[in-house]
Amino acid sequence: MTPQSFRAWRKGLGMSQREAAEALGISMSSVQLYERGSRREDGRPVEIPKTVALACSAVSHRLPPME
Repeated sequence: MTPQSFRAWRKGLGMSQREAAEALGISMSSVQLYERGSRREDGRPVEIPKTVALACSAVSHRLPPME
């Protein structure tokens, strides 16, 4: 998942960054980092973890969390 596709996913669902963070169970700063695609401190690229990409798919399909 690229930063562009991550942002498109969030916007396509009409979510704010805060709402996306809550839905994915991650911090809002992580959402911002994934959308930016690089660290502010040194510009190192950031890879969106596969677990987050899979969670995005689950949220898109309105799947409940597994118990």
